[in-house]
Amino acid sequence: MDKLNALSAFSALSQPTRLDAFRLLVKAGTDGILAGEIANRLDIRQNTTSANLTILLNSGLVRNERQGRTIRYFVDFEALRGLLSFMMEDCCGGQPEICQPIINEIACANWENSHGR
Repeated sequence: MDKLNALSAFSALSQPTRLDAFRLLVKAGTDGILAGEIANRLDIRQNTTSANLTILLNSGLVRNERQGRTIRYFVDFEALRGLLSFMMEDCCGGQPEICQPIINEIACANWENSHGR
């Protein structure tokens, strides 16, 4: 990921509703969530949800898939990995042991959440 893409991603995530929607999608994993369900879970109007999801979509952090009359949204995990890699790329001045606890925390938290722990 380059700097412009990272800035677009951070800009998209810098608004509370979009950050909440993105986090819901991260939790949903590969199953994604229907747009209407995101609106219901966040207790926001459908048109507000649509506008915020469009911004996330344009940032490259999420993708969507039409399913009949509904649209399911998914986190683009490659884009998320790219963003995290961009942030960690020059970490710790060549001392990976300093960054390793951060990497372990992210990996363990995601694994534990996905396995109901």
